[in-house]
Amino acid sequence: MSELWRLTAVEAVRLLKRREVSPLELIDVAAARIEATNPRINAIVTLCYDRARDHARRIMSEKRPDTPPHHLHGLPIAVKDGTDVAGVRCTSGSRICAERIAPTSDVVVQRLEANGAVVIGKSNLPEFAAGGNIFNDVFGATLNPWDVRMTSSGSSGGSAAALAAGQVWLATGGDFGGSIRTPSSYCSTTGLRPSPGMVPRTSRQPFNPLSVEGPMARNVADTALMFDAEAGWHPLDPMSQTGPHPNFSQAALRPHKPTRIAFSTDLGIARTVGREVRGACRAAAERLARDGVTVEEAHPDLSDAEKTFLTLRGAVFVGRHAQLMEKYRHLYKQEIIDNTEFGLKLTAREVVEAEVAQGELIRRAARFFEKFDMLICPAVTCPPFDVNQRFPAEVDGIRFEGYMGWLILTYAITVTACPVIALPGGFTASGLPIGLQLVGPSRSEAKLFSMAAYMESLLNVTPRTPIDPRG
Repeated sequence: MSELWRLTAVEAVRLLKRREVSPLELIDVAAARIEATNPRINAIVTLCYDRARDHARRIMSEKRPDTPPHHLHGLPIAVKDGTDVAGVRCTSGSRICAERIAPTSDVVVQRLEANGAVVIGKSNLPEFAAGGNIFNDVFGATLNPWDVRMTSSGSSGGSAAALAAGQVWLATGGDFGGSIRTPSSYCSTTGLRPSPGMVPRTSRQPFNPLSVEGPMARNVADTALMFDAEAGWHPLDPMSQTGPHPNFSQAALRPHKPTRIAFSTDLGIARTVGREVRGACRAAAERLARDGVTVEEAHPDLSDAEKTFLTLRGAVFVGRHAQLMEKYRHLYKQEIIDNTEFGLKLTAREVVEAEVAQGELIRRAARFFEKFDMLICPAVTCPPFDVNQRFPAEVDGIRFEGYMGWLILTYAITVTACPVIALPGGFTASGLPIGLQLVGPSRSEAKLFSMAAYMESLLNVTPRTPIDPRG
């Protein structure tokens, strides 16, 4: 029993379905693992074991003759602390919300719980999920299990760190500028930024396709299993997709070798990308070529992606923070204040031009994927960095412009509205994880899972998670 935390989510659900282990037993396993590891990494910041055990007992009492294939049968999961779970503290990493108790659950939590997930705790995030390094005035910083001196990245870094340390089998994430992909890269875990609308959203913000919810796990098959439990239509989100979806879990269990892929170490726009990061991406491309895949160094035209993203992001910050900031400005971190004020200075014409530009970027990406099955590129410009550093100002001696510059490889892909799987891609000489982005055409999640499963096997990145925190 004490080693069940090492199981994959697929393996754990199989045992739950056969009733060879109970949800209550897995809650105890997760609780013991959290107690053993969380003091070193601070990944789970709020626990809700009583609520979880009540839910587990209801699941155990149910007759389950017709459960869908993606039912999780009582598997414990973590939920990011910006996502509401009914009756549980939800701080969003802000002193403004430090004592807030969520009255109802977010739609993604409702869907996961309806499909058999059991929420045991909330994972840490930066203040209001803004930024690529987790630190906040409520719970402090989350550390990287691969080296506890380093950041786990953000904003879903608490989820990624919890997964890497074996605290839970699955965890929720949100991705705006890379908030699933960069933590997955830094913790050597796997995550999916899906096409907009695949997972319903109802949070307060401007209505655009930049911010999405997605699954986070330790491998491709587990990520697909969670995505099956998340994806679908909801009446409160008109962008959500109607009709039956492919079986993503089945797709992940059928590895598919792509015919023709593109790769790029910088997407033609990054000012600098670390030497070891570039090397890992190129090595993956070379390994594909040796296996008979046609590989070409190419990327979509993303020359205006940075300006487009930053403009639309400024507008989103106005929607999310301007009203609260009028009253609680003194409680906000400076980066959120700066981004909100940037958004308030935008003209209507600038915002509309950015929306038009995103439409053009989406169409350019679609035409690009008429020729390629997949695009491979690094997830982050640099490996994990010191958690006490707010953000990397430079890589290999070349400085970035602005505090978002080191994240350009993820947020440029955000603007294309393409689905992306973050996959472990190797390690630096000092043993820190490096991640890859596997990008496919819009709504191609099933095919992307199949190709990611092939890549996962081909690259055989070791050692694997879960691990005991190091450093």
